Amino acid sequence: MPPRSANRVPVEERLFSLVLALLATENGLTKNEILSTVQGYRQDYDHSGDNANLERKFERDKDDIRELGVPLETVQAPGDPGNNQNLRYRIPRGAYELPVDVSFSSDETTLLNLAAMVWREGSLSAESRRALLKLRSLGVSADEPVIGYAPRVRVRDAAFEPLSSALEKRAWIRFSYLKPGESQARVRTVRPLSLFQHQGRWHLYALDDEGVSKTFLLRRIVSGIATTGKTFEVPEGDQSSLALAELEQVWNSHTAFVEVTPGTDAETRLSKRRGTTVAATGELELHYADVNIFADELAGFGPEVLVIAPPELRAAVIARLERTAADHA
Repeated sequence: MPPRSANRVPVEERLFSLVLALLATENGLTKNEILSTVQGYRQDYDHSGDNANLERKFERDKDDIRELGVPLETVQAPGDPGNNQNLRYRIPRGAYELPVDVSFSSDETTLLNLAAMVWREGSLSAESRRALLKLRSLGVSADEPVIGYAPRVRVRDAAFEPLSSALEKRAWIRFSYLKPGESQARVRTVRPLSLFQHQGRWHLYALDDEGVSKTFLLRRIVSGIATTGKTFEVPEGDQSSLALAELEQVWNSHTAFVEVTPGTDAETRLSKRRGTTVAATGELELHYADVNIFADELAGFGPEVLVIAPPELRAAVIARLERTAADHA
């Protein structure tokens, strides 16, 4: 059996496979069916052992795809309510299809059909076929054209590959980083410990010159990744788990209250964010890790969102909208 490192599936491909598998099954899939058949989980599934790490990966992936606005539902077994092992997960197609007011011209439809044909003919890989057969052997009805998609598009940030290489070599690195809210990038020299995803974004977890842990958003690295020629010993422990725990603590400690216009994209996406609740006054109560990054996101919804609190987030969103208005005056 090959080592698990040889079976590593890119995160974005695993998430894509999970979404398509859940779309392909009207009644949904149990956690065990997902872990044992879906690309990205199946490779590490142990039929006779402990799959706790794989289950934690699945829990994080659920949060990530919900953060992207995908309507993932959890359905209890009718004859066995309360049993978490028999919960089924599904994505209702009706909630995921294009809105009725979106249409395409004949030329656009032709191009989309051609693209779909290329994907369908070339994407049903051997891995997908094996997963499809296994689902059918379990009695799950699956839509072959959907579950067979195996994308090869890479959506990672440009810094991902050189950072991954530096991690393997345990090499000190140097790069320019534009901190949220600042206009000038600063050079950082760090020891990279882990690359991880949080809320759908890639982050670097590292130690600086003084041994203080730092988390960097990859999309804010504005230069190439240079190695210094020095190497280091990686501390003991699961660095990705440590990084996620630190960022999760920050995320939980920041709360915002916003009003959204009913029936808009803002309501659809923000109401499905992990941890979102509806306050007694009707506003959405949301969590976030960084005020500037969250302000960027909220400002993108324009008039569909009104920030009530906290004041620093409200001011940051207003500043972005005023700057946009000035740029387009």
